[in-house]
Order: sequence, then C-alpha cells, then structure tokens
Amino acid sequence: MVTQYASPDLIERIAYQGYDPAADPEWAQSGAPSRSAYARWCRHLCGMACLRMVLLHRDGQAPSLFQLLSGARLFNAYTRDGNEIRGLFYDPFATYVRETHNLLADVHGVMELHDILNLLDAGRMVMASVSKGIRCPDQNPERRGGHLVLVTGHHDGTITFRNPSGHTPAARSAALTISRFRDFFGGRGISLDLRRTARQAPALTSGFRPVASPSTT
Repeated sequence: MVTQYASPDLIERIAYQGYDPAADPEWAQSGAPSRSAYARWCRHLCGMACLRMVLLHRDGQAPSLFQLLSGARLFNAYTRDGNEIRGLFYDPFATYVRETHNLLADVHGVMELHDILNLLDAGRMVMASVSKGIRCPDQNPERRGGHLVLVTGHHDGTITFRNPSGHTPAARSAALTISRFRDFFGGRGISLDLRRTARQAPALTSGFRPVASPSTT
C-alpha cells in the first residue's frame, strides 16, 4: 500500500487536525528534495501514489512519488501558477504513463459505474475520481470527484480499492458496496492494463475529453 503522505499514521492529523505536513519526520521517503517541496505537493499526489502502486504490482519496484511527479510534470500533467497547483490532468498523464512506463493507460472522461466493473472484469485497474470524503463512508460527501483512488476489484456487490489518503488501515485498503461507492464517484477515471504494454495495443477510442482531478486531499 502506497500513501501520498510519507507517514501513514499522520494522515488523520493532517486531514482533520491541521497538522503541518512539513513536520512529517519521514518526508524524505517521498523523494522530495526538501521539506517545503513535500509540504507544497503532498496533498496533490494521490495520482502518483496510485501509479506507484500499479508499477510496484507490475515490476516489484517503482520510482519514488517525487520522481513520478517530476516525470508527470514534464508532460504537463500538473501545472503551477505561483502557489496554485492544477492537476492531475488526465490526458497528459496517460501519455506520460504510456511513453515513460510502457503502461497501457486510457482516459475515460465520461464514465458510469458499470464501466468500472467491466474494465475490472477485463483485467484492468482503474484510477477513479471520487470525493476525498470516501475515507469516512458513513458520512455523505459534499461533492463527487477531486481525489483519485485505485480500484482493484469487485465481488458480490462490493468494490475494493486502495485510497492513498486513507487515515486508517481499513480506509487505505477499503471495500464499499457498489451503491455506496457511487455516492462518491465523480464519473471519470483512467484505466490501466498491466497485462499488455503500451506498444502492444492501441488506446481505447471512447469519447475522450480533457479531464482534470484537482486533488487537495
């Protein structure tokens, strides 16, 4: 399990108690060049954490979060205007994943929940846009989307996923009924095919459009 924060046991304090992530004693484990860089970017790294989990699953090893971030920024998957960070932008991210990591990635700008299930049945994993409030599924979300989780499977009406900002072990490796997951789902995502490389198969051709997930987890 990969979290977007260097110390998983601090996530609850960061998310709910105003803890300064720059004070995270394990910040360097993220690959950040400095405490300030870690504090600036860690709330936006859910997509990089999902990608790192996929690469670890496929290869047994993976670049650090900040190495992945640097690569994604070269493809303009994130942009920065002063202190404002925008992204993750899905189309350039998918291009980065295909060209740099030889991983087949497809953007789904409009997506229904049954599309996720079909992609899972086809052997893919899905980076799904959900509300960051999914870490506390007993509470109704204020919005849908804005945060990325890695959906890994479904069985008997339950969907399983890894949440990079989960504040407890159960929230990080989570399972929800499909109907409850729908309440948090933003209707877009990126599917990843670990069985084939980007050079072995063309991208899907299903109504793509530019999509961004403004993660501020």
